Amino acid sequence: MIEFSKKLQQLPQQFFAALVNKVNEALAEGRDVINLGQGNPDQPTPAHIVEALQIAANDPQTHKYSPFRGIAELKQAAADFYKREYNVDIDPATEVAVLGGTKIGLVELPLGLLNPGDYMLLPDPGYPDYLSGVALADVKFDTMPLQEENHFLPDYEALSADIKQRAKLIYLNYPNNPTGGVATHEFFEQTVQFAKENNIAVAHDFAYGAIGFDGERPPSFLQAPGAKEVGIELYTLSKSYNMAGWRIGFAVGNAKMIEAINIIQDHLFCSQFPAIQHAAAVALNEEQFCVDELRVLYERRRNVLVEEAHKIGWEITAPKGSFFAWLPVPAPYTSELFADYLLERADIAVAAGNGFGEYGEGYIRVGLLVDEERLREAMQRVAKLGLFEETVLK
Repeated sequence: MIEFSKKLQQLPQQFFAALVNKVNEALAEGRDVINLGQGNPDQPTPAHIVEALQIAANDPQTHKYSPFRGIAELKQAAADFYKREYNVDIDPATEVAVLGGTKIGLVELPLGLLNPGDYMLLPDPGYPDYLSGVALADVKFDTMPLQEENHFLPDYEALSADIKQRAKLIYLNYPNNPTGGVATHEFFEQTVQFAKENNIAVAHDFAYGAIGFDGERPPSFLQAPGAKEVGIELYTLSKSYNMAGWRIGFAVGNAKMIEAINIIQDHLFCSQFPAIQHAAAVALNEEQFCVDELRVLYERRRNVLVEEAHKIGWEITAPKGSFFAWLPVPAPYTSELFADYLLERADIAVAAGNGFGEYGEGYIRVGLLVDEERLREAMQRVAKLGLFEETVLK
């Protein structure tokens, strides 16, 4: 009889897979579901990137194995991108790891830096797949509450001495999924100091780095003095360039941490299809007009969501970055009950906040990944449920 290994049985339930199943069941019944629960960009990949892939795919040289650690063109493009966009110097030979999507790097890193039983620090609420790396590496974790009164930033001073002493790796993610919070340069400087004082490695998940609102550009962790001494940053092309299905990204920063990722990947992968890597280099190297247009699109959608929510009396805070909004749940509902209620009674799919951690309870996550009219319609459907007292905007 075939049985799953203990390691496989220890893996957490895939939160987003369960959400997709609920939505698909509703769609199969013929219901008009407005899906605000997904994190999948709804716009196409820019034409010049697609064209670059087409040209590269026609070159027989790209049909061969990629170099194990990725093509030099992409690693140089990543270094040039960080110098141009953030004025951060990156050595393409030793400080870049090519990834088949940054989720891979985030799951691999505990395997490369920690031993079974070691501790890492995770944000709560946070991206659920961070826990996959915890389970696969057989490590333990403590959490850092992200609360609105602290702008969804962890309070290092509030962490106990025991937690600081035993942590060997910390994950951060700004602009933040799911809260939409954005870090400051000062916070990243504090993070570097905290990491040095406690001998903790830092991994900053910069998935939404290009998406900041109200004229504010989200900073890179690596801009903080001394950041490369303690950590790395992981950058995906999924969000900035609508390349989610392409599965391409990279990690940059501390050479020892980059080498840990590369060694693991030497044994797991033979890098990505070279044509995709070439197209990714084009995306990073060319003019960034498409990124600017995408940011404007998400900000316009954010403004519509906030305005329409306020009209019906739902007091929500406008996110400062990412393409998510973090909405408080009305009493007496829990996050999960309210998410189920919206799907059952209004055909609106959202992600329950408790799926992102203990401190996600009391919220739902809404994606700005449908057009403005569908966002307006979603709020109109919520209004009909009579959960909020409608107000008139001045």
